Amino acid sequence: MARRSRALQGVIAVVAVVAVAAVAGPFVYIHFIEGPAPKPLSLDTSASTPTDAPAAPPGAPSAPGPFVLAGTWAPTSASQLGYRVNEVLLGQSATAVGRTNQVTGSLTITGTDVTAATFTVDMGSVSSDKSQRDDQFRGRVMDTADHPTATFTLTGPIHLGSEPGDRQQVSATAAGDLTLRGVTRAVTFALKAQRNGSAIEVNGSIPIAFADWGIPNPSFGPVTTEDHGVLEFLLVFAHR
Repeated sequence: MARRSRALQGVIAVVAVVAVAAVAGPFVYIHFIEGPAPKPLSLDTSASTPTDAPAAPPGAPSAPGPFVLAGTWAPTSASQLGYRVNEVLLGQSATAVGRTNQVTGSLTITGTDVTAATFTVDMGSVSSDKSQRDDQFRGRVMDTADHPTATFTLTGPIHLGSEPGDRQQVSATAAGDLTLRGVTRAVTFALKAQRNGSAIEVNGSIPIAFADWGIPNPSFGPVTTEDHGVLEFLLVFAHR
């Protein structure tokens, strides 16, 4: 009888260890090994950020001219755009973040109004800190083989009010058509912009309900996600 009792206690101990490991393992991995997710994209007010504007042609004056707001601007490689989605791994909450700087397009300013803007993002270049997550994103979730890009086109002007000084932030609302996974929907969202030296920086986010764009829920294996996420961006523009 005593031997049977000790055997039962041993089984209980093993079950307890397994249960603790099932909870503690993901907690340790997420909070101590994987580390925190990147912070949301935001405007940097600490120091001027250089841009990758094209070099001046031969014979051009070396000193830059005065800042001119009006004209056409293009995103530089300092730009970042991506997703932020809350996920749960075996009961432990985490945040999945994927980003790319492969953004092309143009922004046109007339006077102090943004009168046109269109952007294209290479969705196959979006990457996170996990290759398995990236495989799911490029395959089943966003199907980048058939839908290699996402696009945004401004459908109404953005009024800046006045020409901002260096590091002066401007808040505005933008409306446009956003295409994800081949589905186009109208979106309206808040943004912040600032002049940073010779560059213009624009920051904001757009809430994305996956079903609205026909995006399958990203959950896979032991990872479950919410049915929505956020498209976040920090676009850095150089005058063209």
